[in-house]
Amino acid sequence: MATGSRSRTRRDDYVPRHAPAKTTEKTSKERSFIRRRWWLLLLLSPLVVILLGVSALYVAYARIKLPTGYPPIRTTYLYDRNGDQISTLHGAVDRTVIPLSQMSPNIIHAVIATEDHGFYSHPGVDVTGILRAAYTDLVKREAAQGASTITEQLVKNVYAGSYQVDPDSGLRAYVPPERSIAEKVREALLAVKLEKELGKDTILEKYLNTVYFGHGAYGIQAAAETYFGKPASRLTVLESASLAGVLHAPDSYDPIDRPYDNKFRRDYALQQMAKYGYLDPVTETKLQAKPCCGTVKTNATERIMAPGASEYFVDYTRRLLIDRYGEAKVFGGGLRVTTTLDLGLQHAAEAAIAQELPDKRNDPAAALVAIDPTNGQILAMAGGRDWKHDKVNYATMVGGSGREAGSAFKAFTLAAAMQAGYNLNAYWYGPSTLAVPGCTDPTQPDGLWHPVNAGDGEAGTFTLAGATAHSVNTIFAQVVAQLGPSNVVDMAHALGIRSPLPPVCSITLGSVAVNPLEMTNAYATLADHGERFWATPLLQVKSGAGKVDPSVTPQGTQVIDPNDANLVSSALEGVVTGGTGVDAAIPPYPVAGKTGTANENVDAWFCGYTTQIATCVWMGWPAGEISLQDVEGVSSVYGGTIPAAIWHDFMSVAMQGKPAVAFTVPSFAGKTVGPSRTVYPSPSPTASPSASPTPTPSPRPSRSPSPSPSPSMEPTPTPSAKGSGSPGP
Repeated sequence: MATGSRSRTRRDDYVPRHAPAKTTEKTSKERSFIRRRWWLLLLLSPLVVILLGVSALYVAYARIKLPTGYPPIRTTYLYDRNGDQISTLHGAVDRTVIPLSQMSPNIIHAVIATEDHGFYSHPGVDVTGILRAAYTDLVKREAAQGASTITEQLVKNVYAGSYQVDPDSGLRAYVPPERSIAEKVREALLAVKLEKELGKDTILEKYLNTVYFGHGAYGIQAAAETYFGKPASRLTVLESASLAGVLHAPDSYDPIDRPYDNKFRRDYALQQMAKYGYLDPVTETKLQAKPCCGTVKTNATERIMAPGASEYFVDYTRRLLIDRYGEAKVFGGGLRVTTTLDLGLQHAAEAAIAQELPDKRNDPAAALVAIDPTNGQILAMAGGRDWKHDKVNYATMVGGSGREAGSAFKAFTLAAAMQAGYNLNAYWYGPSTLAVPGCTDPTQPDGLWHPVNAGDGEAGTFTLAGATAHSVNTIFAQVVAQLGPSNVVDMAHALGIRSPLPPVCSITLGSVAVNPLEMTNAYATLADHGERFWATPLLQVKSGAGKVDPSVTPQGTQVIDPNDANLVSSALEGVVTGGTGVDAAIPPYPVAGKTGTANENVDAWFCGYTTQIATCVWMGWPAGEISLQDVEGVSSVYGGTIPAAIWHDFMSVAMQGKPAVAFTVPSFAGKTVGPSRTVYPSPSPTASPSASPTPTPSPRPSRSPSPSPSPSMEPTPTPSAKGSGSPGP
């Protein structure tokens, strides 16, 4: 070997740099095996899940037992706030179950075509519906959607619920199921079991004997009698289509209360019957041209437990419950409804009206509503004199039309003025009449509104508070012109008026139709320092299973600054201490209120409140447009006479035992807006600088046959164009 050459000696322990270790081959094989096993597990997992699911469904299917009989129609009970029962609401007394053979083929065809055209071909369940329910429940986190097939609907109506012991009656009561994907699957299993054990015809028979058709009618026999006065065997094609249309939403497509809506669904049922071969197209077209609908022979009943004292309140509450929960629950769901009514105050309201208007046959009608301002709870509602002969509830004007509030509406103009920074102590000049710029009246030669004061006399100069106390029309006409009538409308709605109100200047004099309930609600908001609670007759509502509905409790909303509301209250106090409403005083209790008299004295009001109770009284002839003249010794009735006396009589009882709480003294800081001296004349030097001295109110309203109030109080309005008149105080 040459000198300096590199040695190439081989070492036995030498390992090439990139050569694998001795264990590499073994490790690779193990990893490959694990990967193969992993994919095998992934492939088998769904099968295992499916197997477990099928097993669970099989076990659930085997354990499901079909209850016998039909779910009971349970009575709804109404109680007053002290737990005294005042009414029961019930559907059909007995469910009339008839065999399928006694049902007209027309109703069978109409229901199948409309509700489930594949009824005789499917296995009882709608797989698409179940998947849709799963998506709704799991993805959207909402309640699962309703049943689709007739079998599923029967399951939901009869079999899917549970039976629990009613804590009040001790009887077993049917409780409808909750809507969820789990319940939907359970219903599907029940439907499959029904199909296997009962068969199609029996399922259809049970469905038609249990489904709700509205108006308290459960089952097709009750529905046929209710809407058409005949048995189910004699139903015509048109009648059957009308009833089939009801099933989609009984409260929305009622043939009696919603004939146009029912005709839409009826015609749809006719289309479906023609589509699936139950009706030829020519007959379908002819039938669709016919009007809707049936006759009323309702099975829904109500029993008044306190006759003569609560019928109008119960009627109002029943309507509200139906709007809220639907007829099925109200007349068959076994609700336990604790109302806000105080039966003692209800009797006091009826007695106050009877005291001042004793002749039911010849005296005008009257209504009274009392509300707790701190929560909106209706304490009393006298809606009329005789429920048996007059179903119009004058407290809500349901069954009739609203009535003009007259000057009782000035409280809302005053509230809008306080919100705009007006000063109650600023002086205003009130002439006997004036043309108001910006307020139009097309019946006048100059096109302007010409309000007049009651009695046509010049009122003189008053502070805004004094103008409120003496109800000076021409001063409030100036105020609404400056504010803009739309601001008065907004304020009235914010305080509690629900009726539509046109933005016209005459609104400040109460030229629009309202009802006593909403007027009381608005005055109650002022009594509670501007916090509004919507009036409610509901204290608590329990389902048939005893579950309390938490949504019935109204929530308060501050709709006007508390100090502004207190300013209004301070002005309205002057109405009772030294203005048009002195006969409403109930010493030692501070009272704020306002009289109101509509054009031609056709309506008379007194609305007022203490810190604890707000009450409005309305009086007028049922026919309307008839002047209140020569009533119980009063030659001309206005708000400060008989209505104020009724208010006095009721509140004297209602306030017994309650502390005399003064109204909050308001702040006048920042209230600087006064009258416009450039538009209206300045007061004369000899004009009275303030309202008349405060008289001492009598403990009872005066009853002299010929009252002689001051000219600003005497309501002798001059006839004027509609919407532009000048009501009295």
